[in-house]
Amino acid sequence: MRLLITRPLPERVVEAASALAEVELRTRTQPLDSSELRRALREFDVVLPTLGDRFSAEVFADIPAPRAGLLANFGVGYNHIDVGAARAAGVAVTNTPGAVTDATADIAVLLMLMSCRRAGEGERLLRAGGWGGWHPTQMLGLHVTGKRLGIVGMGNIGQAIARRCHHGFGMPISYVTRTPPVLDIPAQAFDSLTGLAGAVDVLVCCVPGGTATRHLIGAEVFAAMRPHAHFVNISRGDVVDEAALIAALRAGRIAGAGLDVYEFEPEVPEALRVMENVALLPHLGTAALEVREAMGLMAVDNIRAHLAGKALPNPV
Repeated sequence: MRLLITRPLPERVVEAASALAEVELRTRTQPLDSSELRRALREFDVVLPTLGDRFSAEVFADIPAPRAGLLANFGVGYNHIDVGAARAAGVAVTNTPGAVTDATADIAVLLMLMSCRRAGEGERLLRAGGWGGWHPTQMLGLHVTGKRLGIVGMGNIGQAIARRCHHGFGMPISYVTRTPPVLDIPAQAFDSLTGLAGAVDVLVCCVPGGTATRHLIGAEVFAAMRPHAHFVNISRGDVVDEAALIAALRAGRIAGAGLDVYEFEPEVPEALRVMENVALLPHLGTAALEVREAMGLMAVDNIRAHLAGKALPNPV
């Protein structure tokens, strides 16, 4: 059995995978290119891909009878894989839910605080030698305690964010979501995304990526937000119309933003990079060793089940 791991992964994960199959570990950190995608399907029994490895319908069309029987995705998001085309070609797809929940929720709270309390701006000021000392009106931001949080997408990650903000900051919670959740904290459901946007002080987006959610957050949502409100995105970059976000920030329609993902990642528009009221992180949502190990080992569990002919633990 041949297994392709498309990016460098933690040592524990590679060791676990190597016990199951002959592993080819790709050392480049960039996504698979066009020829590599096709080789992956043609020459390997299992592929362990991740974000950016675009197994599109066109790729599957070029390899109508793939050797690969499983794409064991490293990550909960799998919008880089055309699951329908994979199934039609006889290729199963799995992901790694659960392992990423808490780490991603932590990053959402970090970005919320960075944006609202102007932390990035303050650090840049200090590092540039521009700080003249404390005074009572220096860099006044938004006090988050008791402010209303709006969550777009109340799945596992949305609920983890809600708990942190409800218990930690006493924030009332409002949300919109596709599937009504069973919640363990008080929260107000909205029927309208723009209605939610207009009612909250901080709006956090944590929906899955894909065609259904592309540009879900756009000019209409930003126009509905209040001028003191902040926007945070920890979902997928193309969920947000980046041009509309830039326009809203430039016009002062919203006070600030915190972003961990970008529409054309890894490209980040200069317009965002030069704005002092935008906190920017390089997709750090799950960037902790124990989290990445847990993700990788979950992918290995899916591979193990596939090779044994058992039910896949995490099919998509």
